[in-house]
Amino acid sequence: MGSGDVTAQLIAATAHARAQVLCREAAVLCGSAWFAETFRQLDSEVQVRWNFDDGAHIAPNTVLCELSGPARAILTGERTALNFLQLLSATATVTARFAKALAGTATRILDTRKTIPGLRSAQKYAVRCGGGENHRMGLYDRVLIKENHIAACGSIAAAVAAARASAPGILVEVETEDLAEVASALAAQCDILLIDEFSLEDMQRAVALNRAAARPAKIEASGSVSLERLADIAATGVDYISSGGLTKHVQAIDMSLRIL
Repeated sequence: MGSGDVTAQLIAATAHARAQVLCREAAVLCGSAWFAETFRQLDSEVQVRWNFDDGAHIAPNTVLCELSGPARAILTGERTALNFLQLLSATATVTARFAKALAGTATRILDTRKTIPGLRSAQKYAVRCGGGENHRMGLYDRVLIKENHIAACGSIAAAVAAARASAPGILVEVETEDLAEVASALAAQCDILLIDEFSLEDMQRAVALNRAAARPAKIEASGSVSLERLADIAATGVDYISSGGLTKHVQAIDMSLRIL
């Protein structure tokens, strides 16, 4: 707001108004708490009454909520509140499409850390509202050994051993780029095996190697994940499919706020 909302000053300070938010397309609702908090911080007299809960599947041209209170606060908060609601509903909606494509399989959809800066917790909440599951929240709650870590440590075995020593009790995941690395990661007894950009045939081979391992890991597939490929990837027998597109390739849901 800077020094103040100069456009809202056109409205009398004592004026009250009623408004409603309309969702113009099919969506999964998410972000109601962020929407309401925007107005709470502007003026606690603004009241928001929701017609649906987060996670609800919304039909086009549906009234999501109604607002009442000081007109200036409603107008000042309109864009910021809608930004939260449109973005988080978009993440939940895309996730719901992915989850639906995996329905009936044992494979689950995961998000990644490829989130909008400052909004990771919000977007990961939106993924859950859409029926997905969360991968690690940050750099502190799971070891994820990638190609640069392997290069710096000298080998997959050395990297896993260092992880066990430095972060006991935390899950250790190893990203692999070919079947030889899969064998090395399984020999090192990682907890989760990440197979990145594998062909469907190599995914099947990785799953077979894992089943034959002394200590099988959970398998996560990533890379070139699209809605159209989900069923084929799941059919290889992987436990998880992760997609950064859930949180970074989002197109805001079409919503608007109108004064009544």
